[in-house]
Amino acid sequence: MPRPITPALAADAIIELIDRPGRPIVLIERAFPPQGWAIPGGFVDVGETMEQAASREAQEETGLEVRLIALLGIYSGPNRDPRGHTVTAVYVAQATGEPTAADDAKHCSVVMPDELPQPLVFDHALVLEDYRQFRATGRVAPLR
Repeated sequence: MPRPITPALAADAIIELIDRPGRPIVLIERAFPPQGWAIPGGFVDVGETMEQAASREAQEETGLEVRLIALLGIYSGPNRDPRGHTVTAVYVAQATGEPTAADDAKHCSVVMPDELPQPLVFDHALVLEDYRQFRATGRVAPLR
């Protein structure tokens, strides 16, 4: 039987800066289309776990070494990425230090979760709303 054609697989990390008051988060401004602000993340490489991919992408795009603390949720809407059907696992992570934009990131911004830059790309407005609920209640994203 031939191998099925499936969605692309990605991993993202909402990075909380735990050495700053209020635990702001890091967002990147994408250097490539679709352009706008995003949670650091990217595609999973063959041979790596989702967690390894989330940590690697966070480091590549922000220069920060992160510690993953929770799986916020899986986001799989067929239209969430205009480049094609992409499924992502979004993790909550912690780091210290100063983020520096690199790789696919044109800029990094340190923001409070209720003061987000615009435009947000993909379905990241929904993801960040789920994250705000996680911070308030400790509950991960609902199944949709």
